[in-house]
Amino acid sequence: MKRRTTVTIAAAASLAVAGAVTQSLVGHAENAAPATVTQAAVTQAADTTVTAAAVKGLPKTMTFYVDPTSGPATWVSQNKSDSRAATIKANLSSKPMARWFGSWSNDIKPAVNVYVTAAAKKKKAPILVAYNIPGRDACGGHSAGGAAVSEYRTWIKNFAAGVGKRRAVVVLEPDALADFNCLTTAQAATRQKLLTYATEQFHKSAPNAYVYLDAGNSNYATATAMSSRLLKSGLKNIRGFSLNVSNYHTTAEENAFATKLNAQLRKRGSATKPYIVDTSRNGLGSNGVWCNPAGRKLGVTARVNKTPTARTPEARLWIKTPGESDGNCGIAPNAAAGVFDPAIAVGLVRGQ
Repeated sequence: MKRRTTVTIAAAASLAVAGAVTQSLVGHAENAAPATVTQAAVTQAADTTVTAAAVKGLPKTMTFYVDPTSGPATWVSQNKSDSRAATIKANLSSKPMARWFGSWSNDIKPAVNVYVTAAAKKKKAPILVAYNIPGRDACGGHSAGGAAVSEYRTWIKNFAAGVGKRRAVVVLEPDALADFNCLTTAQAATRQKLLTYATEQFHKSAPNAYVYLDAGNSNYATATAMSSRLLKSGLKNIRGFSLNVSNYHTTAEENAFATKLNAQLRKRGSATKPYIVDTSRNGLGSNGVWCNPAGRKLGVTARVNKTPTARTPEARLWIKTPGESDGNCGIAPNAAAGVFDPAIAVGLVRGQ
């Protein structure tokens, strides 16, 4: 399976105290091989008990915040004379994408508050990722770390408080439910308790946030297994789930998996749940290579689905920062994980 790791270091510019630095670390578990599911099994026609009837989605007028200190934006500002700068600015840094928050964010409540406030001033919805679960990235290790168990509850409580009553999209803990194969039974149980607590905090302190618990992707776990994990991790308290974070699978593949996942949720007594898909690098789908593969392409930019159903995402978003390296591998052997590489970025623009 594939592993995604991203580290972004961006000058905080107008969004933070002068001289401050925001560092975001992103990892997505797909390196450990859960041989319980095949690609054919997860992309086949989904359970017909989940209909394609229209559902109430996100506000149709919702548009998303462009992070002025994202990895691509920072690179462009520092390399204005580079011949690739115009291409990267037009196709990446000018587009909405998520900002990731973790231990590098320092005091989490003001860090989140500053970002959400900046977006609110522009009348845009910010996309945030909470990525600090204890034992983070247990399978791949590229983004290993996270808060101590004793610290996480305070951290996530303050994260939710930082969002407050403003509108925001929050992706909750990529990897957390996808890497159970690398956790002991006790560790998995602890993680689910922490995630349940996290969902309760957003429900209580950020009532206008659209929060999605990460559910891996169509090639990682069975819908049966993932539905159980979601329900034991507080899914009932939040909006829905996210798919394909930091990965390359097509939206069609994720839709098929989401339909099967929602069918399993219904079998377990839950209502179907809305979902979002990361389209940052899925324009041509996956070629089976996880680390800086050649020939991949940007997917559609962040947008709300104005006519969502239980079989289609209510939004397609750039959750992974496109152009950031997965590690010293593939088409960027000299770019460490998380470093923004203009060659990767241009390759994604051109599909090369």
